[in-house]
Amino acid sequence: MPRRARIQIPELSLHVVQRGHDRNDCFFEDGDYVAYLDYLATFAVRFGCSIHAYCLMTNHVHLFITPRTAQACTQMMRHTSQHYVQRINKRLGRSGTLWEGRFHSGIVGSERHALGCYRYIELNPVEAKMVAHPRDYRWSSYEANAGAFSGFLTPHAAYAALGVDAPTRGRAYLSLFDVPLERTLIDDIRKATRGGYVVGTKRNKAGRPRRPVMRKIGSVPN
Repeated sequence: MPRRARIQIPELSLHVVQRGHDRNDCFFEDGDYVAYLDYLATFAVRFGCSIHAYCLMTNHVHLFITPRTAQACTQMMRHTSQHYVQRINKRLGRSGTLWEGRFHSGIVGSERHALGCYRYIELNPVEAKMVAHPRDYRWSSYEANAGAFSGFLTPHAAYAALGVDAPTRGRAYLSLFDVPLERTLIDDIRKATRGGYVVGTKRNKAGRPRRPVMRKIGSVPN
């Protein structure tokens, strides 16, 4: 059966997920998380992807990005994944890949869904009952987006609209987590990412996504 073609359009944001093979772990110690983020930051710049949010779980990765070209996300993910696996294989004396195969991605085409995607990604460790609050998890972008530090993140336009300056945006962002993320939004994000279509797209009777109306609301300058 042929692979479903990914929908990747320049300047339209994506929620990206890559899982470990057979859902096995792909991070084994603190240095692994640091190395992955270093590779991600390097190749995001090289291939033209803005990173808005991330969460590195023990056996999978979530990213919220905006690619500048149609191939930017694919190139960034390929090089990040390959360099990371080479490092792990050398350190652990193993061979083969860590990943289940191709990454999955869905277009995030509205400001509501963009802010929902931020929260969905950074709430992943809470959903998995690993921590009680996203601030307690080290390997996500929560603290950076809350204003504690900038790192290599670029604010999405929906995030930038939260306030006139960085402190105001940080406070407004924190307040978003006072309200539980709607279950329907969680389901929308998961299904769209797995199916490779636009988050929030209504399905027709045959189960296929209807053609969406999208506008570009990607990253803004730091």
